[in-house]
Amino acid sequence: MKNTRKYVSMMAAVTICGTLFIGMPAAAQASDGSEAAVTSSRSFTPGSKVRADLLTESTATIVEKDSHWGGVESLNVPTTKSQAEKDAEAKAQQAQVAASQRQATQVSRSAARGGAADRISDVPATGTGANVVNYALQFQGVPYVYGGTDPVRGFDCSGFTQYVFAHFGIGLPRIAADQGSMGVPVTDPAPGDLMVAPDGSHVGIYVGGGRMIHAPAPGQSVMVQEVYQTFNYRRLV
Repeated sequence: MKNTRKYVSMMAAVTICGTLFIGMPAAAQASDGSEAAVTSSRSFTPGSKVRADLLTESTATIVEKDSHWGGVESLNVPTTKSQAEKDAEAKAQQAQVAASQRQATQVSRSAARGGAADRISDVPATGTGANVVNYALQFQGVPYVYGGTDPVRGFDCSGFTQYVFAHFGIGLPRIAADQGSMGVPVTDPAPGDLMVAPDGSHVGIYVGGGRMIHAPAPGQSVMVQEVYQTFNYRRLV
């Protein structure tokens, strides 16, 4: 029994040794140098190095030394405006246009009056007949406008006398015929007296020396001229 076990053990050892011997590389078997050893000459670049090269290429930038890229202030960036800003600008433009039109109208009227508007000045409202005349004379050239009551729009006859005497604190009715009942009637007129046509169709202001100032008729303007018909005179100052 013991002999049998020794035999089996020896056979197993022989078998293992044979297997190891068969698996040895050819280089070990060619101990006498009669057969050349077989080797491989191929090599592979490590994957990490390839990734490093690709990263370098993707991030590399070449800039010439005299290149100029400018600053933020040189960028031409379009600006936008809110609707409120646009509305404000439009309103300002409309106001400017309106002001220009008003100025042009005033210049035109001044030219039409021969510059009379530039000569209008305030006169002390404490006055005598002479002050009334001096104040009235400054409106020469203002055009006749039916229903007009101020030098900007124009005067009709009763609008003119009403405007002048109002400056001196004297209120006259709007209609020429009604103005004929104001003040004290006089037969020897003096400068500053109100002149009223007998039929109440026209009024003016006596200047003196047989002359009068008034707003005559459509197509004409405030002027001084000789008294051309019979008038009733009313002293108001």
